[in-house]
Amino acid sequence: MSEQREHAEQREHTERPRRVVVVGAGMAGVQTAVALREQGFTGPVVLIGAEPHQPYDRPPLSKAVLLGKAEDSAFDVDFAALDVELRLGVEVTGLRAADREVDTEAGPVPYDVLVLATGAYPVTLPGTEGVPGVHLLRTLDDAARLRPVLERRHDIVVVGAGWIGAEFATAAREAGCAVTVVEAAERPLAGALPAEVAEPMAAWYAQSGAELVTGARVERLEPGEVRLADGRRLPADAVVVGIGARPATGWLAGSGVELGPDGSVTADDRLRTSLPDVYAVGDCASFPSARYGERLLVHHWDNALQGPRTVAAAITGGPAEAPAYDPVPYFWSEQFGRFVQYAGHHAHADTLLWRGAPGDDAWSVLWLRADVPVALLAVGRPRDLAQGRRLIEAGTPVDPERAADPAVPLKAAVR
Repeated sequence: MSEQREHAEQREHTERPRRVVVVGAGMAGVQTAVALREQGFTGPVVLIGAEPHQPYDRPPLSKAVLLGKAEDSAFDVDFAALDVELRLGVEVTGLRAADREVDTEAGPVPYDVLVLATGAYPVTLPGTEGVPGVHLLRTLDDAARLRPVLERRHDIVVVGAGWIGAEFATAAREAGCAVTVVEAAERPLAGALPAEVAEPMAAWYAQSGAELVTGARVERLEPGEVRLADGRRLPADAVVVGIGARPATGWLAGSGVELGPDGSVTADDRLRTSLPDVYAVGDCASFPSARYGERLLVHHWDNALQGPRTVAAAITGGPAEAPAYDPVPYFWSEQFGRFVQYAGHHAHADTLLWRGAPGDDAWSVLWLRADVPVALLAVGRPRDLAQGRRLIEAGTPVDPERAADPAVPLKAAVR
């Protein structure tokens, strides 16, 4: 190639608008497209989604959509007005970084900048994939299949007493179903909260009319029942599995994108991947947290909302100008008539403070490290959550004695 032609091609590349392709049309992908336009990006934006539905929000699936109170939960986003090209019902199968293309069932899609926002997929119960009457709850189609099950008030067995299991059990009880929740651990939320915090939540199941069976494993499914490893048989017209999720990154095998042991894309503090001009955001990506001194993989709605702003800033202004991504993780859960909120990351706390009694309708737990709040769980105490979250974000020390008094506002416990 002549030097003149090479310079001409380089000039064309720098002058033409860069084309951003976003893979994944959930919250993280949609918010990336929105944030790009809000931050002044004028080049082409292509949003690719595997599902044929208009992009939608997931939290209502276990609530309003599941109970028939809403038909869908489509995002209130005018993609045409934003000049965002939607390609829905298109599965992405691979990434060829050398060619700057992603492979799809409909053919290759070229990109200048690529954003990975493929989310996570639910873990299936071994031996049950494709078995009639066994359900997951992750997509709009999943909710549509489960809605008539609830309407018929079937006997339902829920496998897994995590956040999604509790939310589904709540909806099923509201619909009038008989519900049994089977959990392999000795308490609900065993992987998310310490025993002393999670154990009081076990009582919520019985209070709602659901049965919670802990320390139990499913051996096999038989027509109309679930057989446990200890020989017990549970009536089950339907089985709903909620035992966790994994980053949806299998399609990146061999692409050069670095993945962690958990399958997540190992993004940096600007959400850049190991490949140039490739970013990752939401449930499929982990990021290094200077605040907590470790790499975090956050499978919650707020992370999918916040991260895209960092990605858009890096794309529009350059990575050097983008702020480091180091949020205080936050999520909420509505279960058994309670509004549960959590902010922070308690793994390295050295002190746990109760604000209120766990048997009460409202209480909270504050985790400290060297008297600095690092996490807070609030049950029916939204003011604690709001004030505690600000203290966590600012790294403000508190007086532990005052912070343990539920009558003292957390902002008044500052040292």
